[in-house]
Amino acid sequence: MLDTVVFRRLRAAARRFAGANDGNIAILFGIAVIPIISFVGAAVDYTRAVAARSSMQAALDSTALMLAKDLTEGTINTSQISAKADEYFRALYTNNEAKSLAITASYAQNSGNGSTILVNGSGNIETGFMRVVGFPTMDFKTSSTSAWGNVRMRVAMALDVTGSMQNDGKMPAMQTAAKALVDQLSALAKNPGDIYISIVPFAKDVNLGTSFKDETWIDWDVWSDQNPTWGTCSLANKTNKSDCLSNSSRIWTPDKTKWTGCVTDRTQDYDTKNTAPSSTNAPTMVVAEEYVTKNWQGNVVEQYCKSGNNPYMPPIMPLSYDWTTLKTMIGNLQPTGNTNQGIGMAWAWLTLGVGVQPFNAPAKDTANYTYKDAVVLLSDGLNTQNRWYSNASQIDARQKILCANAKAAPHNITIYTVQVDTGGDGESAVLKECASGSDKFYHITDPSQTVSAFNSIGQSLAKLRVYK
Repeated sequence: MLDTVVFRRLRAAARRFAGANDGNIAILFGIAVIPIISFVGAAVDYTRAVAARSSMQAALDSTALMLAKDLTEGTINTSQISAKADEYFRALYTNNEAKSLAITASYAQNSGNGSTILVNGSGNIETGFMRVVGFPTMDFKTSSTSAWGNVRMRVAMALDVTGSMQNDGKMPAMQTAAKALVDQLSALAKNPGDIYISIVPFAKDVNLGTSFKDETWIDWDVWSDQNPTWGTCSLANKTNKSDCLSNSSRIWTPDKTKWTGCVTDRTQDYDTKNTAPSSTNAPTMVVAEEYVTKNWQGNVVEQYCKSGNNPYMPPIMPLSYDWTTLKTMIGNLQPTGNTNQGIGMAWAWLTLGVGVQPFNAPAKDTANYTYKDAVVLLSDGLNTQNRWYSNASQIDARQKILCANAKAAPHNITIYTVQVDTGGDGESAVLKECASGSDKFYHITDPSQTVSAFNSIGQSLAKLRVYK
């Protein structure tokens, strides 16, 4: 009987339990809380692992670059790479959570006399939450590569030689800095052609040199209008251009031997491109009248853009690795004229153009080498005059388009700009925008800082040559 009663009561209790719905949410939450905590914990642990890996990547990048520099300079040999890699990495890696760190480094000699260092790194973190579900550690790994020797560099220096450069010691400071940069870059060259440098002096105009006087892409109309007696008429007794052309059957031929080699900005929109000059795209105009000084009789007594024994603005020097000649040219620069940064930048870019007239940069051996092209543009003032405008904002607008085109693919020109601001102009917006990043724009207020700025540029260029 007792068993029957007990059984009956147990059965009733079981029925009540089966029909009860109080506390379901708590029970379900208790069941679900474990995977929720696991997911949250996994995200926390994963974030820690990503941070540790990111720190490792930065340390490996620096390690690879320093190893390449050491090998290039001969301070270590290939047998010391692994030990030196571990030493550099341990000094650079600051993430305290990473454990079981392992670093390996390997060296390879490539075709084209190039070399490569590959640095691999791995490690793990001890998990906090994932440990609960059976993962006490979380692994990570990454690598970095530095290559050098098979990287060749071409650098165009566009140097401001305007009249204001004669003030405050700016011209000699620039000359010292530019010569030092030639020395700095030439030291990176192990073989002829590893490094090329061109020099583009600029004011309102640039000087191409008189050897191009017979090219069909030179437009002589403005020059001959400004110098109407420099030429010959098909009618011998007419010695003035306007008198000669008063009859449509007559032909005026300018005396090109009097040209000093100077040209103004290229015809728009060629002023913002590095399209090769041709007779169909009106690429250049001969220098304006302001560069010619005449006496009361109308005879020329001085031409400001000339390439004689005392040049005001010597002709552009195309890409060269004749370091002595490059430095000699820099030392001969003298200040004159107004500021037109755009023309300096435009012709600096043109000197880098392979097969592009008028300078026809040497062909690139892309099968065996990687090439880095750069422009260093220095100016001491804001834009004041170009072929079309005397308004800085209009000149700046053309220059911004030009710089954007040069930096864009497929050209990928790296641009460094230096503003020597001794007049309190403040940062030049156009020079800052032209630069390939804020770290490549230098706003200096004392000419003595020019050497330091150019040295920094040289170090940056060296890193481009030893690249990841």
